[in-house]
Amino acid sequence: MAVETAHITGLTEDEAAARRARGQGNDVRLETSQTYLQIVRRNAFTFINTVLFGIGIVLILMGQLGDAVVTAGLVLLNVIVGVFQEARAKRTLDRIALLTRPQATVIRDGAEKRVDPAEVVLGDALVVGSGDQIVVDGVIVSGRVDVDESLLTGESDLIPKQVGDEVLSGSFAVTGRAVYEATRVGASSFANRLTAGARQFRQIKTPLQLDVDLVIRALVFVASQLGLLLAISYAIQNTPVVETVRVAAVIVALVPQGLFFMVTVTYALGAVRIAGKGALVQQSNAVESLSNVKVLCTDKTGTLTTNRIRLESVTPVGIDEATLRNTLGAYVASMSDVNRTAEAIGAACPGEPRRVADEVAFSSARKWSAVAFDDGDLRGAYVLGAPEMLWDALEADTAQIDALRAQVGAWAGQGLRVLLFARNPSVTRFTDARPQRSDLDSAAAGDWSDAPQLPAGLVPLGALALSDELRSDARATLQGFAEAGVGIKVISGDNPDTVAALARQVGLGGDDLRVVSGLELAAMDDAAFAQAAEEGTIFGRITPQQKERLVRLLRDRGYYVAMIGDGVNDMLSLKQAQLGIAMQSGSQATRSVADIVLINDSFAVLPGALQEGSGSSTGCRTSCGCSSRAPSR
Repeated sequence: MAVETAHITGLTEDEAAARRARGQGNDVRLETSQTYLQIVRRNAFTFINTVLFGIGIVLILMGQLGDAVVTAGLVLLNVIVGVFQEARAKRTLDRIALLTRPQATVIRDGAEKRVDPAEVVLGDALVVGSGDQIVVDGVIVSGRVDVDESLLTGESDLIPKQVGDEVLSGSFAVTGRAVYEATRVGASSFANRLTAGARQFRQIKTPLQLDVDLVIRALVFVASQLGLLLAISYAIQNTPVVETVRVAAVIVALVPQGLFFMVTVTYALGAVRIAGKGALVQQSNAVESLSNVKVLCTDKTGTLTTNRIRLESVTPVGIDEATLRNTLGAYVASMSDVNRTAEAIGAACPGEPRRVADEVAFSSARKWSAVAFDDGDLRGAYVLGAPEMLWDALEADTAQIDALRAQVGAWAGQGLRVLLFARNPSVTRFTDARPQRSDLDSAAAGDWSDAPQLPAGLVPLGALALSDELRSDARATLQGFAEAGVGIKVISGDNPDTVAALARQVGLGGDDLRVVSGLELAAMDDAAFAQAAEEGTIFGRITPQQKERLVRLLRDRGYYVAMIGDGVNDMLSLKQAQLGIAMQSGSQATRSVADIVLINDSFAVLPGALQEGSGSSTGCRTSCGCSSRAPSR
């Protein structure tokens, strides 16, 4: 059902202020990076630094000021330089990170208002739609939304939430639109762990960090054994205390205590420079991860294309074009959850909203949406979706179906996105029974007991062709990746032929482009799926779970994988990749789990950022046959 917000007035500003004064506000600070105290503590109070400082103090007490300066002075200078560099990086990154801070939509005095999560108070009415983060705990009071609670539970299944159901902060809306009332805020909810909860699962060490750890551990072991032997020797020979302390300082100095410091400073400086190019580094070691990337998985939208969609053409079936456009206009105007595709259709086919009897929001797994009307000349269920998902549900003569298939194929070959629009005049409610599940649609909404089914007996009303504007810098960007030895795999929910046509237009692959559809993947066994993941370049009509599996299989085969995404459906695959990259205009959910955020949505900054990463890494990027890998999460 569409969300009715007209009758929900929410709190007044005075009521909200009064509750905040009583301590009922969501007064938690979302840290965008480490604190200054953490910077000082990490740089100054390492084990090696503590030992050297202690030896320096002992030498000063013995009157050996020169030796004390040699022993601890350089370490102190390194600490000062490290703190200064990291503090400067923190200030820069904190300013940029404000761009990706999650926002909340509250209803105050009967009107929707965008606010910082800290301004939410107990009892606020909050509006949440597809891709929005649920910032406080609450109870649904209007509408329906499907929620991803994977950051809380580790389970990727979507959970349907209707009126009366509880929603938890730290989860994300995937489809639908709803209003929920805040029941727990501040320290009593999950809100104070949003940032950490979304990022801590990605705390992995890069190959360089693993190598440094190994070297330090080995040298600490050698130094400790040498120190033990010398201690025994000096005890037997009755060596003076001053000489013993001096030798201890030399032994401790065998451990390169500045190695961690140099890596950290290099990461910080690299992050600042990459920020200047238009990418916010949310995990410092992502700077080095860039240098190890061998395969870059990306969606079509926002990378090859600008995410600006336009309705190019409609082909009516059994009705005239004016009727088809009027019906499409009413359909889009009546939807509660409008995406960019619906906005493009609405711009070309304006219409007035009608009273909705039932609604199914678009899902990247279902790949269709539906609206049912129960009165007037539009009575019935209307479905708009990918042709591959609707063919089996259509009821029309063979000639009409063949003509539609030919038109869909011709448009897809031109790089156009194609949708089918169909109607069942006798359906006004969508079935609540559990649907039949397959490998392809098992992720349609998780393990739901009330997942909506696609109505049978659909009468085709027409086909729609939409165009995606290609990015002007896409060709040069892909060339930059090719020169860096990074392979590209385009994984999209769109028609594979459409994606392949667009990819060829920007110089990817050529005639030997290997194209794989989600329907084909669903029919493959594990071995064939893994082979397709490695050999394929274009993957179309892919579900979020298939996208996650593709990334995981590439990792298992030894590739260091980066994943670019912008929608909630990309979250699972971002978690699987060694390097997650999100678009700044994408959903809050995606930005929260990403290692790098492209601030201006510019895919073109990545080749330059990759070179920056190469300059801060000692990882092998030659053709020697080795592969850099990160440990599994």
